[in-house]
Amino acid sequence: MKRINQVILLLMVVAIMPGCKTNSSSTAAKVELKKNEAGYHRLYVDNQEFYVEGAGLEFGNIEALAQYGGNSFRTWRTTNENEDAMDVLDHAHENGLMVLMGLDVARERHGFDYDDPVEVKKQFDFIKGEVERLMDHPALLGWAIGNELNLEAENLKVYDAVNVISRMIHDIDPNHPTTTTTAGIGKREVDYMKENCTDIDFLCIQMYGDIVNLQTRISDAGWEGPYMVTEWGATGHWEVARTEWDVAIEQTSKEKAEAFIDRYKIAIKSDPVNCMGSYVFLWAQKQERTPTWYGMFLANGNVTETVDAMQYVWTGAWPENRCPTLESFILDELTAYDNVRLKAGEKYVATVLASDYENDPIIYKWEVLPESTDLGMGGDFESRPETLLSIEVSEAEIELEAPKNPGAYRLFVYATDDGNRSATANIPFFVEE
Repeated sequence: MKRINQVILLLMVVAIMPGCKTNSSSTAAKVELKKNEAGYHRLYVDNQEFYVEGAGLEFGNIEALAQYGGNSFRTWRTTNENEDAMDVLDHAHENGLMVLMGLDVARERHGFDYDDPVEVKKQFDFIKGEVERLMDHPALLGWAIGNELNLEAENLKVYDAVNVISRMIHDIDPNHPTTTTTAGIGKREVDYMKENCTDIDFLCIQMYGDIVNLQTRISDAGWEGPYMVTEWGATGHWEVARTEWDVAIEQTSKEKAEAFIDRYKIAIKSDPVNCMGSYVFLWAQKQERTPTWYGMFLANGNVTETVDAMQYVWTGAWPENRCPTLESFILDELTAYDNVRLKAGEKYVATVLASDYENDPIIYKWEVLPESTDLGMGGDFESRPETLLSIEVSEAEIELEAPKNPGAYRLFVYATDDGNRSATANIPFFVEE
């Protein structure tokens, strides 16, 4: 009898140890997909309607997202070199945010074979372990199974795997819905998912410049159910004008901010029935074609005009102290669209016209980088080119000496106020002998 009591006591101690969770003592929020009184599809968190006003984040500033009016963020994976998903969830919970947790599913374009049952099973087992590890966290909103699995995919059996993963999640986690994200939306993948991936609760769609045509694309593809937009933002590098030497021309931060506001109204808020919210891309900084193309923050942590724009669309109010704004930028009296060609070693004048809403003083940082040649697809890692010139001055004009080596470059300007808020732009240029 004494031995039995000791065993019972040991089990009681183990049950209350930190990190030891069971389904019976789950702290998870109950997240459901339902229709509200108006007949609109919505997520409900513990019976409270939850319209997603969020951002893609993962490595970004969680506190700032809450401060600027967001209520959720999405990730792309559960483990990375910086932070574990449990820490991310804890941090989100501390700031009152919910997380759409990404479950990384291998892509055919990276060499994964969905006709290989051993590898498919190995992936399934890993994902199941991650779901079991994270599913009781109170900041968890749902599971995003894979990211843009249709991109460059010939073998749509990847969605068979998604369906099996979704069924597993529903079997062991009754508290959270499942979804998967697509690059754009097309009839081919929608038709396949309607037959082979029916277990997911809703679809997530990712579009950039073309998002203004979202409702048409959804109709053409034949999707009639609920959805979210889990990536949208700056016009994609594949959607913009290009120079004569075939590099993409990036929008200025002002152009991006204006586009964010317009696209939110046109694409997101225009469908209150089936659209359950969105995640803007990207609430952080990353190198993708350039160091400034998609990130709403700079590498030094400065916010840009797109952050202000998202506070405006989420809350209806601008920040008390706004980012500077950039009206124009020229090099040798030419804009980014004028195919700027310079002679090696010769000097040229660059001028920027920027202003600050509160008339704060502005410091200008000028940088020259070679055109990036490490080019990925679908958000693949890209390395940042080496900085050839970096200077900070109070003047809105500099004299630039063209690099001595012929080739493609970019001149970047950052107009920053005394509160670490920045406007940005860059001009591609080509150096000739």
